[in-house]
Amino acid sequence: MSREQRGPNEKLGTVLALAGISNAGLARRVNDLGAQRGLTLRYDKTSVARWVSKGMVPQGAAPHLIAAAIGQKLGRPVPLHEIGLADADPAPEVGLAFPRDVGQAVTSATELYRLDLAGRRAGGGIWQSLAGSFAVSAYATPASRWLITPADSSVAREAGPAEGSGAPLKVGHSDVRKLREAAEDARRWDSKYGGGDWRSSMVPECLRVEAAPLLLGSYSDEVGRALFGASAELTRLAGWMAFDTGQQEAAQRYYIQALRLARAAADVPLGGYVLASMSLQATYRGFGDEGVDLAQAALERNRGLATARTMSFFRLVEARAHARAGDAVAAGAALKAAESWLERSRPGDSDPSWLGFYSYDRFAADAAECYRDLKAPRQVRRFTEQALSQPTEEFVRSHGLRLVVSAVAELESGNLDAACEQGVRAVEVAGRISSARTTEYVKDLLHRLEPYGDEPRVVELRERARPLLVTPA
Repeated sequence: MSREQRGPNEKLGTVLALAGISNAGLARRVNDLGAQRGLTLRYDKTSVARWVSKGMVPQGAAPHLIAAAIGQKLGRPVPLHEIGLADADPAPEVGLAFPRDVGQAVTSATELYRLDLAGRRAGGGIWQSLAGSFAVSAYATPASRWLITPADSSVAREAGPAEGSGAPLKVGHSDVRKLREAAEDARRWDSKYGGGDWRSSMVPECLRVEAAPLLLGSYSDEVGRALFGASAELTRLAGWMAFDTGQQEAAQRYYIQALRLARAAADVPLGGYVLASMSLQATYRGFGDEGVDLAQAALERNRGLATARTMSFFRLVEARAHARAGDAVAAGAALKAAESWLERSRPGDSDPSWLGFYSYDRFAADAAECYRDLKAPRQVRRFTEQALSQPTEEFVRSHGLRLVVSAVAELESGNLDAACEQGVRAVEVAGRISSARTTEYVKDLLHRLEPYGDEPRVVELRERARPLLVTPA
């Protein structure tokens, strides 16, 4: 369905010409992006001609898919107003801004919190509309502004009367403690059950119901810093869970707002942690060079500030990006530095609570993935054995990922039976959690096993994995 505008959409025609996309080419790209989100679209060159020459505006997700398709060709985000479709729905712009002003930052974050819950109640609504809109270039401005000014000068706020009440909401330390407790609980559930578990998915609602009213309330500079820090942790967690469940576009917006909130909190290590999360997402999406930039931004600002264990994690994230980019020398140097920092850490260090997951087994697990990307199976096996030697009760998802990496290493070493044995164990773990990322790892393993498709062990593994692959993660 479409509705008509007044006159031709000259903006869309101009951008299409700039991108070098034909009418048929745009139709094909939009249909393909729709298919990736389970939408059956049948646009053709005539449909595009109507959008341009008659100003017809396609309904539903189509305007956002058009922007995403053009953005992929141009290599940058394309807002709806640039292609004359801003009236379709302003929501896709929410969460991408990194305001300089603290008040505007509060508005930007709370708008995103409200949007997410509306989308969930509509059965995935807005995030389905944002299909394919992840663009690594959207991280450029947030990262550069944070590097220039990692802390706001003051965040004290005097609010007007709370909605439905004659008195303004006064925020205290007890309110902040509740948010931190919620973040700690969510971290545990996420590690054990995956980002798609219903207990983990309560984080966006907590942001809307608990964090947003507090951010819009009144607070001193001291309480405000703590409030922004707790909200940044929760927002980063929401982004991480979205990332784990395959909602890359939602994760990107949460990460941007988490970085802005960390700046308001004057918490430079936390800002670095958000940048490291951005780096891991960029690396996972195949943007190794950009992943290196984001990780190095986290490192640069935290020299002399972050604890040794925190610096070790940042260097490890940098190594992941170098490995994905194919730079074995740089990856090796970053891994060596990460291990050195980790050896310098001590139990009495003032490590942040959000780094509780990071120890030598996590270092070994990520080192194994680095060497997997660098096609060095002997090193993968060495580090994976170390990573799998630790207890798994608390970090179930990580254990599943490590098993898949181990299976790939065994396969590349010519040990088909061992690869299938590890694969079966990984499938068993993946079936107990809700993690699209873990499912993608299993799919990658099965793809690598296709040349051995007739082998009984491979057939058995494929059958065991079938329920996992047909059930939405």
